[in-house]
Amino acid sequence: MDEFTHLDGEGRPRMVDVGGKPDTERVATAEAILHLGTDARGALFAGRLPKGDALAVARVAAIAGAKRTADLIPLCHPIALTAIAADVVEVDEGARVVVTVRCIGRTGVEMEAITGAAIGAITLYDMVKGMERGAEIGQVRLIAKSGGRSGEWLR
Repeated sequence: MDEFTHLDGEGRPRMVDVGGKPDTERVATAEAILHLGTDARGALFAGRLPKGDALAVARVAAIAGAKRTADLIPLCHPIALTAIAADVVEVDEGARVVVTVRCIGRTGVEMEAITGAAIGAITLYDMVKGMERGAEIGQVRLIAKSGGRSGEWLR
């Protein structure tokens, strides 16, 4: 096993020691898709949901989710994030939550971007479920990352 495993020599979970790694700018973008029917999608993007401005709430939730990643994912390092951008865009399937996270640090921000996108989609579900219980959270995935030893990666 290489030096970045989350298991120690006896197979026990551990947080990887990133102390010897250099600080570099790190950026990651992730997305989550909320599948919606035509009526719910129209109401969401027209701002006509009974619960209010779901798009604004989802953006704030995505940012909050990215900030709390180390509290939710046991072996993630707490990271001093320098920026988070969250947006919700209309797509044929329903809504696409896109989150980009930045930091200057010793470990990447992929998990923060993915967590932010997932929390944004979960929040959208909460906001539309009264109108469409069958809404479904689909694909949650990393789109791109840069920085660190492995450099750039693009889906």
